[in-house]
Amino acid sequence: MACSPQRVGVFVDAQNLYHSAKSIYDPDAMVDYRALLELAVAGRSLIRAIAYVIAIEGVDQSGFFDVLRRLGFEIRAKPARLLPDGSRKADWDMGIAMDTIALAEKLDVIVLVSGDGDFVDLVRFLQARGVRVEVMAFRATTAAMLKEAADQYQALDDTIIHMRR
Repeated sequence: MACSPQRVGVFVDAQNLYHSAKSIYDPDAMVDYRALLELAVAGRSLIRAIAYVIAIEGVDQSGFFDVLRRLGFEIRAKPARLLPDGSRKADWDMGIAMDTIALAEKLDVIVLVSGDGDFVDLVRFLQARGVRVEVMAFRATTAAMLKEAADQYQALDDTIIHMRR
């Protein structure tokens, strides 16, 4: 089967996906990134797939990173920031925005895998530059405004979940 000429970039907010899967399904729920990538690409030409992850201090994530790389993902990892009150903040919103904007002219479709409503303005910005923006996320954890802003919204379900053994 030949690929469509549509050039696709897949940008995965792994932290958002991780916490959503665990809160919706089970603390042992794991995202099947192979199934996720196949669903996102849907027979089109994959140009870039990037997974944005938070490096957790003292936790060996090398196995997870190896799996992502074998599937064709580039990995962007950074540690959580320690805030003055002792809490930690960890998100990739700005990094995802910068990468999608930088790659927009090389892509026909951007698949944003996140339910974070903070991306609404980014979606509109990319659309104004002629890029189709598709959002994929779990329905229960996707901001209504993000669903409405996307050219297409695809609700993820348990078909991309497996349980840790």
